[in-house]
Amino acid sequence: QVEFNPARVRAYRLIGYENRLLANQDFNDDAKDAGEMGAGHTVTALYEIIPVGVRSDVVLRGVDSLRYRAPAPPATAARGGELAYVKIRYKLPDGDTSRLMEHPVRETGGAASRDLTFAAAVAGFGMLLRESEHRGTLTLNDVVRLADGSRGPDPDGYRAEFVRLARLFGDLGSSEEAR
Repeated sequence: QVEFNPARVRAYRLIGYENRLLANQDFNDDAKDAGEMGAGHTVTALYEIIPVGVRSDVVLRGVDSLRYRAPAPPATAARGGELAYVKIRYKLPDGDTSRLMEHPVRETGGAASRDLTFAAAVAGFGMLLRESEHRGTLTLNDVVRLADGSRGPDPDGYRAEFVRLARLFGDLGSSEEAR
């Protein structure tokens, strides 16, 4: 569960999981499942964030035990550069009861890392393939440019393969709208 600080984030959207969202009241229910991760696995979640001060029709979703909600004074909501607060529930192997981990996410400033930029390109490609209403003005050329420019170390060639496939998709003319 991710709670965004309303002193810094006006609205947000979890990219790619529109059909798998867990109801807020189900976060603490061990019988409910929004997706499982195996031991030693990693998962990347990408959020589209609309900062405070930018006009948007998107409404922040509610979450339980809010860290930043009123009646907290503005100084508490600011929380020293916190952008969000992440809560993760996990079970030990053969366990029945979940445990809670909590972690603040702070603003770091600066440019996006290569990994984040590449992940954004992949997510953007997915939005083009799905013809997502959220793709905005993103084009296939944007996806290829972002992915190609953020490949970085690629010992197994997966990033190069993604760029090749995105270009091939464009060459096939599969989606004139995506260009």
